Amino acid sequence: MVDQLTVRVRRRTGAHMAHVHAHVDRDALCTKRFCTTRRTGVLDVAHDLRPEEMSDDLAELLATELDDSGVLRGQPEFEAVFTGVIESTLDDDGGDPWYRFYRNSVDRLERGDAAFAPIHEHAASLVIGNEIIDLGSCFGFFPLRAAAAGLTVTATDLSAPTMRLLDRMSVRLRRPLRTIGCNATTVPLAAGAADTVTVLHLLEHVDTVTADAILDEAVRLARRRVIVAVPFEEVPRACYGHVQRFDMGALCAIADARRATVARARAHEFHGGWLVLDR
Repeated sequence: MVDQLTVRVRRRTGAHMAHVHAHVDRDALCTKRFCTTRRTGVLDVAHDLRPEEMSDDLAELLATELDDSGVLRGQPEFEAVFTGVIESTLDDDGGDPWYRFYRNSVDRLERGDAAFAPIHEHAASLVIGNEIIDLGSCFGFFPLRAAAAGLTVTATDLSAPTMRLLDRMSVRLRRPLRTIGCNATTVPLAAGAADTVTVLHLLEHVDTVTADAILDEAVRLARRRVIVAVPFEEVPRACYGHVQRFDMGALCAIADARRATVARARAHEFHGGWLVLDR
């Protein structure tokens, strides 16, 4: 069992036994893969997920089964359940659940089986040069892909613990890269530090003023190109920490505003929206 904040997560064994009053009790919910109750301020989550199912696609499963149903109360609970599911799903040999999560995620992304796979493939096709900086890397799956392709990679994220985890996993996966824990608006690197700077699914997490500052920083760091990807959502997904929505009109407006400071700015659509800024 894993405890985080006011969330408890455990992996159940044996047949699922539905709550007797789940159909009338708003504090209890059974879905295909989860059984939840909330009592005295504590959310208890039981699941039947297997070790081989642990990958980054867990986020979409939690959003569909628990957030859409109203079980989760914001991003902190989402993240606590996400972490709890991973850490409660152990292999028979008791191996590192985070290594398994990374290994499964990387394999699925690079086979093209994961929901995010087309986005990573498209981003990789747009990269120019041999050095990249990735802003807002989170778990760092795209930087790991770039490292495997032989690029010199720097991953950055506001969460220092997440960067320490990526450091550890990059060694185990034999995909060397550098990590920096920092705000994406103030990266402690010199101007023109990399050929390409990637900003993949970061801007939707911040307000418009911060997003503009991140783009300023990306342009400062890039010798040749900045690649931005955002999701297109009707309503920002709060459990993911999204606070801003984008569409083609918004991206084209950003491109128009940036043409005064870069050689070329263009927007296009592919599994969401893209902005490419060339120096």
